[in-house]
Amino acid sequence: MTHTTDYRERYSAGWSQDSVRLFHVASAFAKSTYFYVQECGYFQTDDTYFTERENLNSYLLVYTLSGSGILHYQGREFSLEKGDCFYINCMEKHLYFTRPKHSWELLWIHFNGPVALGFYEKFAENGFQTIHVQDDFFMERSFRRVMALSQQCMISSELLASNVITSILTELTIQSMTNNATHLLLPEPIKQVIIDIEHNFKSDLSLQSLASRHNISKFHLSKEFKKYTGCTVMEYIIANRLAYAKELLKYSDLSVSEITERIGMHNISHFIHLFKTREGMTPLAFRRQWK
Repeated sequence: MTHTTDYRERYSAGWSQDSVRLFHVASAFAKSTYFYVQECGYFQTDDTYFTERENLNSYLLVYTLSGSGILHYQGREFSLEKGDCFYINCMEKHLYFTRPKHSWELLWIHFNGPVALGFYEKFAENGFQTIHVQDDFFMERSFRRVMALSQQCMISSELLASNVITSILTELTIQSMTNNATHLLLPEPIKQVIIDIEHNFKSDLSLQSLASRHNISKFHLSKEFKKYTGCTVMEYIIANRLAYAKELLKYSDLSVSEITERIGMHNISHFIHLFKTREGMTPLAFRRQWK
């Protein structure tokens, strides 16, 4: 059987007139030094849209804004819904398309660089997966920032774009590692405690109450939880509470006092102190930054 490395691509241009496709010619310095953009854009597609290719020396990030798509990659099929992102090596055969009878709105970046392969291998070392992003505002803003920088001719634009791509890849890789650790590495009792915390952090949880609910010695739970997650039970509870607090600060008009109650804390001063210690600013300063 003859092996070929010829570039192959088929696609249907089933995207709207207001879709954007930007081509970028990177400088020789950018190509030899850091991540550089090859193409990027925004598509609003109908169900005739598809792209199939292989043996393209590029890496591709696609983030779903709305609608529904399908990715075929490494012999598997992945469903893509709002908030889902995929990160693939375009040397490998792949196909992605709009789900039949649906539309699909997406942002995308083709990029490359001297360390691109290493980043991708780290991302996929425990098996390829699509990622449902934890911070959709960050992800959409980052993709659009890369698009904006690709249209600029300033000497700093390529370096700034590389920095944004690095941030995207770092976020996806960390989430990939976390997802794999949760599903593949954690002992079942620790998994169940984590699930309990993530569902019930707004209630009065403690090491003792969790140990009792899961029929584990609190000393054993404390030791094993720290061993497998890298943090204590209370630190994990606090992290979940503060993550929810940030969401409420960004997307609601609740007062800091009301948010304190909503996240399962009852001392506003303690909440403000914890928030400032971990975020470097007060809750109100955080809200002003985002609004």
